[in-house]
Amino acid sequence: MSDLEYLDLAEAVLQAVEIACDRINDQTDADVDNQRTGGMVTLTFENRSQIIINLQKPLQEIWMAARAGGFHYKYAFGQWSDTKTANEFFKDLSRYASEQAGQPLLFTAG
Repeated sequence: MSDLEYLDLAEAVLQAVEIACDRINDQTDADVDNQRTGGMVTLTFENRSQIIINLQKPLQEIWMAARAGGFHYKYAFGQWSDTKTANEFFKDLSRYASEQAGQPLLFTAG
């Protein structure tokens, strides 16, 4: 994949995360603050725990740091998959965000 293709696909992920946070805040009593700085989005939950999602351009990966650990996602076969477990990015994000928020939260690609 070219660098431009990577940036387009990865940017779409960060935008989907931001849109999902807005939807979650509108439709639930969860309070998920999201801050975007360049290629990084920081989600902060009411208990002050955070999930940080950032682009790793040289590796063409998306990295996520959560209480559960650090995860690396690579684009293949139409989705971002964890390089160790092959779990899909938005499925993992939903799981870890739900754990940190103390309630079910759903993040999707669109």
